[in-house]
Parts: sequence; structure tokens; C-alpha cells
Amino acid sequence: MKKLFSAINAAGMCLAPWMVASAIATGLVLSMPVKGIAQQQTPTYSAEQQAALKEAEELNEQALKLYQEGNYSSAIPLAERVLAINKKVLGQEHPDVATSLNNLAALYDAQGKYEQAEPLYLRALAIRKKVLGQEHPSVATSLNNLAGLYYAQGKYEQAEPLYLRALAIREKVLGQEHPDVAQSLNNLAALYRTQGKYEQAEPLYLRALAIFEKVLGQEHPLVAQILNNLAVLYDAQGKYEQAEPLYLRALAIREKVLGQEHPDVAQSLNNLAALYYVQGKYEQAEPLYLRALAIFEKVLGQEHPLVAQILNNLAVLYDAQGKYEQAEPLYLRALAIREKVLGQEHPDVAQSLNNLALPYHIQGKYEQAEPLYLRALAILEKVLGQEHPFVATSLNNLAALYDSQGKYEQAEPLYLRALAIREKVLGKEHPDVATSLNNLAFMYQAKGDITRATDFLHRGLYIQAQNLNLIFATGSEKSKQSYITTFSGATDATVSLSLQEVRNQKAAASLALTTVLRRKGLVLDAVADSIQILRSKLDKNPETQKLFTQWLQVQQQLSALVYSQQEKQTANPKTQLEQLEAQREKLEAAISTKSAEFRQQTQPIELATIQTKIPKDAALVEIFQYQPYNAKAKTNAQYWGKPRYAVAVLRSKDEPKLLDLGEAAEIDQLAIDFRAALATGRTFKKLARTLDEKLIAPIRPLLGDARHLLISPDGQLTLIPFEALKDEQDKFLIQRYAFSYLTSGRDLLRFGSNNNNASAPVVLADIDYDNQKQTVASAKTSGSRGLQNRRSGDLANLIFDPLANTKDEAAAIKKVLPNAKLLLGKDATETAVKQLQSPSILHLATHGFFIADIEQNLNASLDLELTPRQPKILEVENPLLRSGLALAGFNKRKQVTNNNDDGVLTALEIAGLDLNSNQLVVLSACDTGKGDVKVGDGVYGLRRALVIAGSQSQVLSLWQVNDEATKELMVKYYQNLQAGKGRHEALRAAQLELLNSQEYQEPYYWAAFVPSGNWTPLNNR
Repeated sequence: MKKLFSAINAAGMCLAPWMVASAIATGLVLSMPVKGIAQQQTPTYSAEQQAALKEAEELNEQALKLYQEGNYSSAIPLAERVLAINKKVLGQEHPDVATSLNNLAALYDAQGKYEQAEPLYLRALAIRKKVLGQEHPSVATSLNNLAGLYYAQGKYEQAEPLYLRALAIREKVLGQEHPDVAQSLNNLAALYRTQGKYEQAEPLYLRALAIFEKVLGQEHPLVAQILNNLAVLYDAQGKYEQAEPLYLRALAIREKVLGQEHPDVAQSLNNLAALYYVQGKYEQAEPLYLRALAIFEKVLGQEHPLVAQILNNLAVLYDAQGKYEQAEPLYLRALAIREKVLGQEHPDVAQSLNNLALPYHIQGKYEQAEPLYLRALAILEKVLGQEHPFVATSLNNLAALYDSQGKYEQAEPLYLRALAIREKVLGKEHPDVATSLNNLAFMYQAKGDITRATDFLHRGLYIQAQNLNLIFATGSEKSKQSYITTFSGATDATVSLSLQEVRNQKAAASLALTTVLRRKGLVLDAVADSIQILRSKLDKNPETQKLFTQWLQVQQQLSALVYSQQEKQTANPKTQLEQLEAQREKLEAAISTKSAEFRQQTQPIELATIQTKIPKDAALVEIFQYQPYNAKAKTNAQYWGKPRYAVAVLRSKDEPKLLDLGEAAEIDQLAIDFRAALATGRTFKKLARTLDEKLIAPIRPLLGDARHLLISPDGQLTLIPFEALKDEQDKFLIQRYAFSYLTSGRDLLRFGSNNNNASAPVVLADIDYDNQKQTVASAKTSGSRGLQNRRSGDLANLIFDPLANTKDEAAAIKKVLPNAKLLLGKDATETAVKQLQSPSILHLATHGFFIADIEQNLNASLDLELTPRQPKILEVENPLLRSGLALAGFNKRKQVTNNNDDGVLTALEIAGLDLNSNQLVVLSACDTGKGDVKVGDGVYGLRRALVIAGSQSQVLSLWQVNDEATKELMVKYYQNLQAGKGRHEALRAAQLELLNSQEYQEPYYWAAFVPSGNWTPLNNR
């Protein structure tokens, strides 16, 4: 079941909680009177006047203190008294009167009393212009504060010219590198960030940061402020890897300079917690929120607005986890504080009302939610005006409430009004606009108006695709994985819409398949593109080369830590592993950012583009998991059904056809049982027939004359050979169809051109795992090319026996490919493979392995016998560290001192190989096609690593293969390649030969190897 917040946010019911994710300083402050000016204009005062001015100064200091404490109500009468004294003693147009007006306005501003604040700011500005001149720094301050008022009200068109004018004055009068100039840059950047103009905001923040660092030093609180705000910008774009170190640096500066319990430290803790929240890292977010809350309560008291802010954010966190009973009292306390301190009509009160309504709405307590939503909307419209983005959010949530109750006539105008506001104020491509469009689409779906639903959804999904492409240009693989999940609800709902029996099903089907093709496997594509773009720039950019080298070194260190732990090692391996993984993620993010400099801007793909790449005799068979979405559901528990499989069939000319295949749990179990039966030689025929009935029989009428299936499976179906399924005539599907496996149909766009810069083919075989002279007896050892019986539960103690037939296999391939370079025995090393420069063909005949990610699975998948005396498994989360190949010296790796060549080539290291011009990699080994299955993103294992490294086509195995049968299969495969057959058809022909033989007719012998990637014939055979 999806989490409530993400599911509703993505698919129709965007119940948006408001979080104060980060404090964005805008330079709005109370001021002391400008000393010296009074004496210049009026040289002498009477004793009575001097006493009054002294009283005013003391009152101003008290007001400033109350302002900082959040006690605005008590500060206002003091500020009013200061203003009255200054006006009486100094006259109506003195600069200190302008300061008093500014301060009183700032207090009203803080309370959200914008109508009272505006005329005071305007009057202060007029005085300063008249007395001090048009270009005085104090005039810039007034312009800045007035702009801040308009910014808070969402009047961005009025705010921008004021911020620009304040900046121009400060640059002219104070110079290009004054701290006030930096503050103006910060304020203008904040305005652009709010409008979603991220490309305009970033350089302003960076320039402000450079000024503060140069003028104030690396550890000034204002440096921390800009670091925080720049992090907010990256946070808003989903660039979490760029945001986190900035938040952490801002926190470190504040803790060092201001102390552990300063309010700014608490604000940094809040910001960091909010970052972890949006990434779903709830366990990391909660203690930060709690610490921030404790600081605010201790330093500012129990009833400060900042205490309410943290209470609100902590409640949102609990809401996201479904802990409504913990969230509700926090929301109520935050609301009480805000009503008492800020008044009944402050925007923050509206925020609390909105957020308190959310859990009631979610739980179906509509009568409790509605009055809260209505009151929040009334406050926002009154205080911020009719067209503020917050008003749009409030309208959206109220509409969602009516939508949930089936009151579509009440919901529709609210949704439409929210959309109009967002398009006008934020621009037509803002993420919030996509949310509004999607919400309208699913409301129309519930009403049965599928035509309008499809139209709105098409617009919303296109905006999401554009934003997704921009965000995916940066960040580590892990952050990309986290971010793509936030879109899963919209994808599932789109698929659900397309599977309804409706008159406009063609348009809905096209939209659903387009969405799947844009999102399925997108993380792999983004990572592979970043690596290949950066690799292409290594020779021209020393900085890029250094970054790439660091990335390769960390991957080597990780692999050595897991598989070559030295007995004398004293450090905690788990701690080392965590540190290295964190370092790897940072380097991945840096690689993405660097490669983005060279990435060409692309538009989201369209179905017609994919169709041009499908051969006339082929069909794209896109299988994907989804959760059915019920647009008419009344409660969250009813919105989403159990995961199911669907399939889309696309030919080169016809419209796509979508079909539901059934519950995912049932199909997954069939797939698991089928693979296990094939791998162990157990009875498989019934399973083979059942899976065909579930997966292929329903689409057979849609395939027409297609005999080449470009199949993109999902979930557990990524780990079965479809060739071994049986049709209604009891024939294997390999006898009826040719199969090419894809991560998604989008792969077809990468197969357009072959790079001719490849080097000669390379074959590794007859590998000496012990780095010693092999005896005749050991050299004849055969069996499976995978984990042997001599092993323990510790990854570092895995060992392998020699393989008897790989030398003959290499010799036979050499006959077919005379220019191939053979690396045999001790020469088949990890170092040799890493030094290869894009061989046209890379063939590795060796032992392969994949180790399950949890200890409980090890016994079942590897037949390990763990006893209390054996060392426990080092918990390795990354599946690319748990899959790999054994090379020369593998069994002696613990004796390696420098860990540069330990005989282990993990998938993580394979991802860093130079395979940019490689046409084919054949892993003639066991379990090389296995890995951790991630729904929607393929298998995390060796194939993924090879794609990242640049390989065009791969042949890998799904279980422990027979040594002798594999040799026969591989020799025939290369003979077929040399004869001009396609990379996949050549394998099929070899498999059919084994199927028709007496000795190897069982699928255990021929079906383990599956072809993926580009299927066309090799260039320059």
C-alpha cells in the first residue's frame, strides 16, 4: 500500500500540508534610530526633549527585544509610543521618524497585518527619499522591506522592481561586494525561487555567498544564511545531494559561532529534518525536529511562533507515517500558539488550520475537516488577496474534500480557480500547475468524463516529464530512486484510467504507455548517460578526470572491503562501508552535476518516436506493475488496490493495446517457482503453461504477424526466460518467437548508431583462481559456473573450483574471431579487465555470483550452512556489491596487501569499465543475470552495471549453468554471429540446436542465457 501522503499527492487528491521547510531570510529587520542625524539637523534640544528622545531609544530597544521573542502584540504599543515621541520632537519628516515607521510596519508585517504595514512602509520610504535622496542606503532598505511585504502577499510583480531598485542603489553607493548587496541578491533570488525560476535564482545565491565569504569570512552567520537558502533552492528542485551538504555546513557554522542552543541552530536542524522528510527518511528527520523544538522552547519560550513552526513540521512528519493520534495534538498546540501570538487572521494560522484538516480529511472525517479548510481559505483570501499561491493550495484542498465526497459540482470550480492562480502567478510549467491539472483529470475520471480526464492528464504529465528530466540531470542514483517514487501514483492512476472500458480508450491507452515509457527504467538511463557523458570529456578536462578517478577508486575500496577483509584490519568494517558508500553517493552526485554541463536539453519522448524504432516484424511488449486507482473512492484505504501486472503491445504502425494481466503477487510467485524449477531440473511444464496463459496468451491476438518480441518485463518477471514458456500446442515459445529483453521500450532510442572506435575482442577463460599451477585433476573439474560447495557464510571466504571446459571454449571462439585477444590462467586478472579500452566483444567464461541482500535468503539461494561459529554476513545494502565475477587469484585475495587486484570484479566496479564502444558482453557464467528486483527500474546486478559502462548488448544467465553445455552453447553462438546473424537471433539459433539435441534438450541447459539490449548484427565481424 502506498503511503497516504505520496499517493494522494500524486494521483488526484493533492492534500498539501504546509511545512516551514526552511527559513529564507529577506533582510526585513527592526532598526535602531540613525545616530548622529538628529544632531546634524537640530543641534540643540531642551532637557525635556532630550529626556523624551532617551525614552524613545529605550522603548525601541524593548520593542526590538520583544520582536525577537515573537511577542509582537506587546511590542506594538511600544513602537507606537516611539513613533509618537519622534514625530513630536523631531518633526514629521525626520529620518528617525522614518525608522520608527519602518519598525512599526515590520511588527504589523510579522503579524500578517499587511494592510496596516503597507502605508507605514510607504511613508517611511517617502521621508527617506525626500530627506536623504533617491539613492541613499536607507532608501534601499525601505524598498527592500516594502518588496518583502509584497513578496509575502504573493504580489511578485510588484515586489521584483523594488528588489531590483534596492539592489541597484546598494551596488552604486556601497560597491559590488558589500554585505547589503549580498542581502539584496539573496532577497531577489528568494523571489525567483518561489516563482519556480530556479535558473535565475541560483546565480544570485552563488554571488551573494561569494560576497559574504570574501567580506565576512567562511564562518559568519550570514554565510550560513545563504548556504541555507541555496540549499532550499536545490531542495525545491529535488537536488537533495546538493542541498544536504549545504544544510550541514550552515548548521556547523551556526553551532560553532552561535552556540549549540541558538535559534538559528534550531532553524538549521529544522531545515535538515525537512530535507530528510521529503526523501522519506523519517527516522533521521524526527530527532532533528525534536532537538530544534527543545532549543526553541528553552530559548524563546513555550509560545513563540517558531515553536509553532516546529510543532507543525513534526506533526506533518507523523501524518506521513499515519501516526494521526500523535500529529493531532501537535497541530492543535501550534494553532493555539499562532492564534494567541499572531492573531486570528494570520497566514500561519491558516497554515495550521489547513494541516489540522488534513488528517481528518484523510480519515474520512469530512465534517471536521470542512470548517477548518473554509476558515483557512477565508483568512488567506483576506490577508493575501485572491491570487496568492497559498490561496490556490487552500482552494485545491477544499476541492479535494468535496471530490472525496462525490460533490463534483462544488469541487470543479475550486480546482479550476486554483489552476488559474497557479498558471498566472507561478507560470504554466510549475510543478504545482501539474498537480492541479492531474487533480482535475482524476475528478473528471470519477465523473465518467474520460475525454476531459485524458486531456487534463496529458497536460499535467507532460509538465511532470519536463521537470523530471531537469531534476534527473543531477543527484546520485539513490536520490533519483527516491524522487521517481513520488511520481508513481500519477503513473498508476493513468494506467488505471486506460484500462477502463470507455469510448475514448485509444487516447487513454496512448497516454498510459507514453507515461510508462517516460518513467520506467529512467534512473538507469540517467545514471548511464551521466557516466558516458563524463567519460567522453576525460581527455579534455583534468578536473573531470580527477572526479572520475576518485569515483573508480571508491568503488575499488568498497569491493575490497567486502571481499578481501584483511585479518589485521582493526577498523569496524560496517563503519568503513557506510563511510565509503556515503562518499560514493557524493561523487555520483558530483558526476551528475558535472555531466549536466554537457547534456543537451531534450523534450519528453513521444510514442511516435518509439514506434519508428520498432521493426515491421516485431512488437514491443511492455509489461509493468501498477496499483489500480479508484477515482470514486471515499477513504484512503479504498483509493489503491493490490499491485497488478499490465501489458502494452505496440507495433510500428498500430495504436497501442493495453491489457490487465492479474494480481502481481500470484504472477510473481509463479515466476519464482518457474525459475526455481528450471534451475534445479524439477518439473516445470505446468508452470510454463500457466505463465504463458497469464502473460502471452492474452496478447497473442494483438501480436499479429510479429515473430520478434521486444519484451520489457517488470518485477519478478525480469528473472525468467520467456523462451521456456509453453504455448497451447505444448511448444516452447523460443520455437515460435525471437525474444530481445529491454529495461523499457525507451531503450530502442539508444540503438540507433554503433560506435566504430572499439578495440579487438577480448576473451577471458581457463582462469586460475588460486594463482598456482593447476593439476591435471583440478583442471578437469566441471559442474556449474557458480558458487561451489566449499564456502562459508562470510562474503570474504567465498571460494571457487576450476572450470574444465572454458579453455576449449576460448579456443573455439578464437577460431571464429581470429583477432580476439585471449587472457587465460593467471593473465585473466581484474587489472587486465579494468585496463581494457572498449573491446568490440568482451567474453568472460568464469564463475559468477549473486548474493541475496538479507541473511535469511542466503541459506535458500546459496545453500549456505550458517552456524554460531561462522562469521556473520557483513550487511551490504548495495546489490552491485553483492554480484560479480571471479577472476585470477580470487581464492587467494585475502593475501593481497594493496587490494588493487584481489580477483573479484564486482558489478559496482564493472559500472566503471570503459565499454563505451562495446557491441557485446557475454558473461559465460552462473547467476550473472540475477540481482535485486526493483519494480519499474529493472534488476540491480551485472546487466545494470554493463549498461552503465556503455555496453550495447549483453548475454547473461539466470541460474547456475552447466559447464559443458555452456561451452557447446557459446561455440555455436559465436559461429552464428560470424555467419551474420543478429546478436540475439544468433543465441536463439544456438539454443534451438541444444533443444533439438539428445543430451541438452531440457531448458535447464539452454534457457538460462537471455539476450538484452541491441539485437542487430555486429559491425565489422
